[in-house]
Amino acid sequence: MKPVAFARPTMGQFATATLAMALVVLASNILVQFAINDWLTWGAFTYPVAYLVSDLVNRRFGPGMARRVAWFGFAVAVVASLALAPMRIALASGLAFIASQLLDIRVFDRLRRALWWRGPLIATLVAAVLDSIVFWGVAFAGEGGPWLSWAVGDLMVKLGVGVLMLLPFRLLMGRQVAMPAAVSAAD
Repeated sequence: MKPVAFARPTMGQFATATLAMALVVLASNILVQFAINDWLTWGAFTYPVAYLVSDLVNRRFGPGMARRVAWFGFAVAVVASLALAPMRIALASGLAFIASQLLDIRVFDRLRRALWWRGPLIATLVAAVLDSIVFWGVAFAGEGGPWLSWAVGDLMVKLGVGVLMLLPFRLLMGRQVAMPAAVSAAD
């Protein structure tokens, strides 16, 4: 099978993707601290957008660039989160984020040649489960309160929002121009 060729991002495209990733994670770290009820926090609605960013970068620029965006977004978000969220949430978020993003990127890349929706859907669902297990297990384990019901509720919403993110993925993917053979899949 012929290797997939990817476009090279401009500095502006890289900066935009990295900033989008960092803002999503930062917003989610803040919003996870605010419960809607006994089984849901506001962070569940924003966090799946990180997978959308990652999958769009992966689709256009390849897994190497998606990993770079994830690592830069991770660094920016963790530093900002340490300033704006409790340390335990910032660290749990960072660990869960990078583990789930790297899984999302790998699964998406393996399914790249499948139907357009298969890669982002399966990658997002698998990564959201890992993210929820790591985040909630590190951030709130051993504490009182309804954190376990928040974890289950948040996961269900993340999965639902992840499915809904297929629409913007398809719309934004369709706007991408033809990709020149600039970078190999090994990048």
